[in-house]
Amino acid sequence: MKISPKFVLKVAGTLTIIALVTAALLGLVDGVTRDKIAEIEAEKTRVAMSAVTPAGSEFTDALDISDSVAAAASAQGGKVVELYGVTKDGVEAGCVMKITASGSQGTIVMMVGVDANKAITGISVVSHAETSGIGTKVVGNDLNDAGVPVLDQFVGMSGSGTLVVKKNITPITTATVTTKGITTGANAALAAAEALG
Repeated sequence: MKISPKFVLKVAGTLTIIALVTAALLGLVDGVTRDKIAEIEAEKTRVAMSAVTPAGSEFTDALDISDSVAAAASAQGGKVVELYGVTKDGVEAGCVMKITASGSQGTIVMMVGVDANKAITGISVVSHAETSGIGTKVVGNDLNDAGVPVLDQFVGMSGSGTLVVKKNITPITTATVTTKGITTGANAALAAAEALG
């Protein structure tokens, strides 16, 4: 059976029209939803930053991440993804940054607040792939082996590279690797803040 050229052109033309209509519809949907999605993401970021800084803090727009800041975080095993200045009552009060570090099952993304004295003001996990019922205890800020919420123990700590699990950071026994991931992120944030000057 021979296929006629007219049939091939008709099918190709129909598929082309379908593809163009679909592309136009996708472009329209993207145009309508892009700003709303950006607005939702900005609000999520603001809420996450507020969770790791003193009440009443205000935030700058995202700051550029210099090579020295990125290198300082990287030397501690983490990566600075976003960086914001923090002010309180009109006075510079430190910074807050989105940091990534390796956990037991993948990347942990966290917000870390650091005050003007280079001490941690809070840590909040934004996303993760940690094991349910094990690593999720850490990212959910459950009590560690000393009976303290595991993320809360970082508040007030300073000195990049000085935070060490089982030395001055108490893990949740079944989730030591996740605790180490959070500790890596905390050390990276402190290093980045120190590099900011």
